[in-house]
Amino acid sequence: MAENQILNAPPFSSLPGLLPPALHGAVRTRLDPWREWASPDHRKRWQELAAAATTPNPFFEPWYLLPAYEAFDTQASGRILTLEIGNELVGLLPLATASRYGRWPLPHLGTWLHPNAFLGAPLVRAGCEALFWKALFEWADEDRTATRALFLHMPAMPLEQPLTQALFDVADRENRTAALVMREQRALLHSPLTPELYLERALPGKKRKELRRQHTRLSEQGELAFQRQDDTTDIAEWTEAFLTLESRGWKGESGSAMASAPGTAALFRQSLTSAAALGKLERLSLKLDGQPIAMLANFLTAPGSFSFKTAFDEAYSRFSPGVLLQRENLALLSRPDIQWCDSCAAPDHPMIDSLWTERRPIGRISVALGGKLRRTAFETLLALELRRNPTGLGR
Repeated sequence: MAENQILNAPPFSSLPGLLPPALHGAVRTRLDPWREWASPDHRKRWQELAAAATTPNPFFEPWYLLPAYEAFDTQASGRILTLEIGNELVGLLPLATASRYGRWPLPHLGTWLHPNAFLGAPLVRAGCEALFWKALFEWADEDRTATRALFLHMPAMPLEQPLTQALFDVADRENRTAALVMREQRALLHSPLTPELYLERALPGKKRKELRRQHTRLSEQGELAFQRQDDTTDIAEWTEAFLTLESRGWKGESGSAMASAPGTAALFRQSLTSAAALGKLERLSLKLDGQPIAMLANFLTAPGSFSFKTAFDEAYSRFSPGVLLQRENLALLSRPDIQWCDSCAAPDHPMIDSLWTERRPIGRISVALGGKLRRTAFETLLALELRRNPTGLGR
């Protein structure tokens, strides 16, 4: 196999119109402690970058990433890599160094993620995709912070996006091995159909009839009401109600509810409050006699959106309140500013996979760094990782 062949590159088609913007000035790549990006001025520039990014990613916007660092980076060791052209911020990625890769003691650079961050795509201004990857690779090749890293590892990358295609394109031009080492699919909502037609296509008539029956039976239990909010009204009360509802179910019993740990509870409260203030949060509630029995939080990052968290009262599970709420959530298809919604769900999710028929491919990508010695070591390790499946490891 030729050295410059891209391993396991997914079959993309580049989107038209992504031309480099008219930016001027020195190109600078920096790695700074994350607290340096917490000032109002830096947050403003950061938020402007998010609005102009090729690939929306709420989990790397300041209103989410900074509270995540506050919650989980207790040693304040986290770093944010940025790319600037003149005074314009054109790229941003939280980076971390790790001494182990899975069960192997392999030092590497990687995207900083946590269990409640569901996408690893950097924020890159549209038109600057190739420039960003080139700058990142050059920095990682030469900066002493990264000289011990055998490779760059990027988890949770969206495989359908031109941003990811640009990564493989740049690696190819530089004779740099880039490999897709794991891929999976999760539910996606993306259709030109109306909510009514979409539901008709997604579910068989028998299942739709059953949902109508469950809705009728649930209505007989008391006053049933649906509420949709995209402002800051009662945001604190709504947030606490969600944390309480989620903790009463199986997630609370397993210790995976957002309220199960102080860090995740603080992240949930701060991120929802900030997102609501920015107009980036949509809240759905199904209430029985004024009490929520199903709740859902969507992050709105036009042209996309992300179904962040959902919870339901298991005492009413026979009525499928969570599915009934998701039926209302199909109204996203009618929003002119939203083209798609990422479920953020695990692959093969038993509920959302049956309702949302599209799929978003997500993968982990590893990229060679440094000189000949490091690249040779990486390619040997890569061959070992892929030996059971040359097209990329499954989940």
